[in-house]
Amino acid sequence: MQQLNRMFATAAGLMGAAGVALAAAGAHAAGADLLNPASNMLLFHATAVLALALGGAPRLLLAISGSLLALGGVVFSGDLALRALAGVKLFAMAAPLGGMLLIAGWLSIAVIAPFARSLGSPPRS
Repeated sequence: MQQLNRMFATAAGLMGAAGVALAAAGAHAAGADLLNPASNMLLFHATAVLALALGGAPRLLLAISGSLLALGGVVFSGDLALRALAGVKLFAMAAPLGGMLLIAGWLSIAVIAPFARSLGSPPRS
């Protein structure tokens, strides 16, 4: 596995673990309404980042889309988690910025994928 793939697979694992932890905290913390959407965003986008990393995505697609999805997920979910758990914002407009990064990540997949040489290995017989 190439270094870039390993880096994004690791990021996906950390996002997934954080998503599960936020879901658990949301189930037990009073007034933690923001933890469920934070958890969902991390879990959903961890899966997408992992698919890019392990699915043989071309380097450009992995670098751009993986970065946007990972960063967007962390910024969006981090802001919601901090608001729920500490009563503070990550920074002004963090959640909207994280959401825009997530949207840009998905759009970059839609734009780059049709021009990619290979999207994964051919099925084995």
